[in-house]
Amino acid sequence: MSTPLRINEALLIAGHALEPFQCVAWAPQDGNGELSLTVIDRASTRICRKQIPSSAYSDPTQLESLLEQVRAELSLEGYKLQSWTMPE
Repeated sequence: MSTPLRINEALLIAGHALEPFQCVAWAPQDGNGELSLTVIDRASTRICRKQIPSSAYSDPTQLESLLEQVRAELSLEGYKLQSWTMPE
């Protein structure tokens, strides 16, 4: 069984997964444990936004799946991402 990720670890992983774009994340004030993840391009234009429940960002397998989904969506929209694999 994988060790649960802390929020900072999950954010670092997400940032690398979505390069060369910038990944901005914050926790809404309602305290429900969700993260709002926004991907922006070099012109500071938002190109993607996802809500991530704490169960997904704390579980390495779920986080990898979610990030692969975001990468696939961006690729379909014509954005070129750097190659990436989930760290072990």
